[in-house]
Amino acid sequence: MGETVSADHILQTRGTSTECDAFVVDACFDREGGQAAFGLGDGTVRLVSRANPQAWITAEAHDGALLSLARNTAQSGFITGGDDGCLMRVAADGGTSRVQKFGSRWVERVASFSDGKSRMLAASVGKILHLMDGAGTTLKSLEHPSTVTGIAFDAKGKRVAASHYNGASLWFVASKSDSPRRLEWKGSHTGVVFSPDGDCVVTSMQENALHGWRLSDGQHMRMSGYPSKTQALGFTRTGKWLASSGAESIVLWPFHGGGPMGKAPTEMAGGDNVLCTTLAVHPQQDAVAAGFSDGLVVMADITSARILPVAATGRGAVSAMAWSADGTHLAFGTETGFAAVIDFTKR
Repeated sequence: MGETVSADHILQTRGTSTECDAFVVDACFDREGGQAAFGLGDGTVRLVSRANPQAWITAEAHDGALLSLARNTAQSGFITGGDDGCLMRVAADGGTSRVQKFGSRWVERVASFSDGKSRMLAASVGKILHLMDGAGTTLKSLEHPSTVTGIAFDAKGKRVAASHYNGASLWFVASKSDSPRRLEWKGSHTGVVFSPDGDCVVTSMQENALHGWRLSDGQHMRMSGYPSKTQALGFTRTGKWLASSGAESIVLWPFHGGGPMGKAPTEMAGGDNVLCTTLAVHPQQDAVAAGFSDGLVVMADITSARILPVAATGRGAVSAMAWSADGTHLAFGTETGFAAVIDFTKR
């Protein structure tokens, strides 16, 4: 007789996990890919390394809630923003240092860029996007018409996009004039991503839809029909697909063959009336890891349409997810404070 494999088999055999007792706000790996970080609603960051997966470190980052997390511009470490007005740097050993203090204003979004030569940090505080060098010295403070809700650098670090009410603003980092290209569309825009080739900017919206702009010809792209808000967006490595959460499946919009306008999206790993709450696009393959509101975590191969269970239901809605740069390790966390890293290396 065949043996039934548990949906937790991969987590149990290839994972390390811990209970954090606080909402996992965000997750990411450092640039070198050797350490994962989980930013928590209680202001702490939990760290775990691939070299020592059983040793979890707690870093005290914020006096209040942590709101955002990103990898540092150096090969190791992370940056965080909190409701205490601080932009912090978290070292691999759990040590913390303050990069900047913005009074009592919340540091709602953080982002970073590094290509080995150029290093930049970005943090949003209300309507202002603060652009800094790798050391944290302010280069520019860019004002927007309303609160900045998302930040994204393009693949070359030449431009930074910020989402806000009624659209997004696109800035050239090295420009001396500091006048943005305004990408306008009525409504509340809550997050932003660039396509890998830098020609498309897509935002998530408060009204359960996505909106995109093709920069080369100004074409608008409207992607709607979601039953819930899209919390996570990501282009596949070639830019062929845009993966999104917010439906009862992973929704993949085709950005090839004239799409996405006039083309229906592909849906994967759905059918149980459970919302996909977050996802992370694989950095090396056409695959997506996704988490659902019942705690289920799966890996979906877009080419073969194969679905691989990674973690079973029952640990709370999945709220954060990230891949290491080499695509061998997946980190995910839940609203109840469960955090895990899965090792997908060949054995």
